[in-house]
Amino acid sequence: AYALRLGDLAGRRTGLIPDFTSRGDEIGDLSGALREMTAALRARLHAIEGFAADVAHEIKNPLSSLRSAVETVSRIKDPDQQRKLMTIIVEDVERLDRLITDISDASRLDAELSRAELEDVDLAILLSTLVEVHQISGAQDGGEAVRFELRVPEGAALFVQGLEGRLGQVFRNIISNAITFSPPGGTIRMVAARQGEMIQVLIEDDGPGLPEGKLEAIFDRFYSERPSAEKFGTHSGLGLSISKQIMDAHGGLISAENRRDAQGNISGARFKIVLPALDSILNHP
Repeated sequence: AYALRLGDLAGRRTGLIPDFTSRGDEIGDLSGALREMTAALRARLHAIEGFAADVAHEIKNPLSSLRSAVETVSRIKDPDQQRKLMTIIVEDVERLDRLITDISDASRLDAELSRAELEDVDLAILLSTLVEVHQISGAQDGGEAVRFELRVPEGAALFVQGLEGRLGQVFRNIISNAITFSPPGGTIRMVAARQGEMIQVLIEDDGPGLPEGKLEAIFDRFYSERPSAEKFGTHSGLGLSISKQIMDAHGGLISAENRRDAQGNISGARFKIVLPALDSILNHP
């Protein structure tokens, strides 16, 4: 215990607990359990340290900008310049608020997922509800709205086990990104189907696609590559990272790739979500 308190869990010593699993008795079982617990705790500490470092870096940028603007606005007499600086201050405060909200959501996610009671979730109903909400909001916004196409096999059982609110958050994040990058009048296609013991959902758009070589990096914390016309700081860069965290907790997978036309040119992005079907979980406890 003393060695653990000194920080050996951070990785400075391995083999802290002897491996007696080959004994095949209670001592061996205890040794294996303690080694697994120690490895899990070490991984959690690494994750906490990395998260704290990332948070400090991301918060420092708007704070530095805010400090500079506040120090400058008191020295400038030109009203136009003062208004511009006040706009920067307001935007930096909004960005900080958005960052803190998303950071808080990400930090409490593990605890929520480990304590909450799982429920049976019908993905067909969840997806159709999300599409309906976005169609209504798009019509109210005016302009040439993005169109939605949802394909679900008739009569298919697309039930999974999990937290409906968190699964909905994953799909909302991806749909929101697809809307942001889609051209006016573009189409977002969603296809849900059973694949063996898994349920697969594909979400495609007609946007510019994803940066080559960044198909995995887009799920990293604070990664953000947005359209040039979008105001800086509108997104925290945590949406897809949180989505991956939710999928991992549900025993699922999330990945991304580019769609290509017959000539091999990028014609949009495609996100794939795979979750264990409810009946497969019940049959394999």
